[in-house]
Amino acid sequence: MGLAAKAAERRTSRRAHAPWPVLLGLLALAASAAPALARPSTQAMTCAAAAGLVKRSGGIVLDTSPTTFDRFVSDMRFCQPDEALRPAFERTRDNPQCFIGYTCYEPDWGHRDW
Repeated sequence: MGLAAKAAERRTSRRAHAPWPVLLGLLALAASAAPALARPSTQAMTCAAAAGLVKRSGGIVLDTSPTTFDRFVSDMRFCQPDEALRPAFERTRDNPQCFIGYTCYEPDWGHRDW
């Protein structure tokens, strides 16, 4: 058998086995993928539990109603450098206006970039 024939045989055998690593990788990925977790809801927690969760997490996204959510932070470390803090009061199971932490926002510095 010549060199060209051996090279062609190697290419053919590699092509025949090439899908296995890909298939095994996809199978491992599918097996390890965890189901999506629902966000914690402020309305299902007590005021102390919601405020404590924000404080422990530093920054966390919470549902505030069945159709809305927001990101809450415990302090400036969890905002971008050009953002400021705004106190966040949300409805919880035991308090209709519970202070749970802050939200980050971009303040209007009085200039427009038009």
